[in-house]
Amino acid sequence: MARKFTGYVIDNEILAKDIFRLKIESDSLTQIANVGQFVNIKCSNGLEHLLRRPISLMDVDKENGTFDLGFQVKGEGTKFLSEKKKGDSLDIIGPSGNYFDLNSDYKKVAIIGGGIGVFPLYYLLKNLKSCKKDVFLGFRQKQYVIMEDEFKMFSDDLYIGTDDGSYGYKGFIINYFKMMLEKNRYDIIYACGPTLMLKGISNLAKDFNINCQISLEQRMGCGIGACLVCACKIKMGKQWEYKHVCKDGPVFWSDEVIFDE
Repeated sequence: MARKFTGYVIDNEILAKDIFRLKIESDSLTQIANVGQFVNIKCSNGLEHLLRRPISLMDVDKENGTFDLGFQVKGEGTKFLSEKKKGDSLDIIGPSGNYFDLNSDYKKVAIIGGGIGVFPLYYLLKNLKSCKKDVFLGFRQKQYVIMEDEFKMFSDDLYIGTDDGSYGYKGFIINYFKMMLEKNRYDIIYACGPTLMLKGISNLAKDFNINCQISLEQRMGCGIGACLVCACKIKMGKQWEYKHVCKDGPVFWSDEVIFDE
């Protein structure tokens, strides 16, 4: 259950241009956090930015009582976070949302992420046990490739692609993943990234009859399911209804989600 608490900045590291890794101390959160959840952070010292920013848990260290958040500066709120220094305090609500299914029956797993969507997949990867883990990460250009060494440490095989071919496979990583599906059978696919990528992966999972969970990236207003800012269409039998990404997600089974054309 989400709680309101104060976290203290331990480190704020630049990973790439406008992309940061924020380490925060809070024993109260780390002991109850699950893989795939997120926190909502107040990104101002006053009333200038009323809406909190939702950021996925990138890593959790229960032993030392710290957790990491990865984010990209896209506006005034995330710029505020990028300027935090060691010892600064943050007003945080979390952990929020549901989490990934880590069923021990999954013996061969595919993880695919795009851009800053790779962040929640790192904590997922570290928590998968006793299975073969193939990881596919896609970025725009070489300068935006992040966390390669960290993902390599916990994966069996790591594949990286860039849209312009400046590093690794040339093209969208989903295209390389499709080629791998032609010769590999996975028990489950986990994915996070841009909506178009998630839609494509959901279609591939359906075509190849593979279980698939996706973590949706959505703007959020309240973060507790009271507004409709993060609403998404979910299948309910032959009908559909709106669900809240903040409360009912952010993780969904891919065959539940209806992507708008």
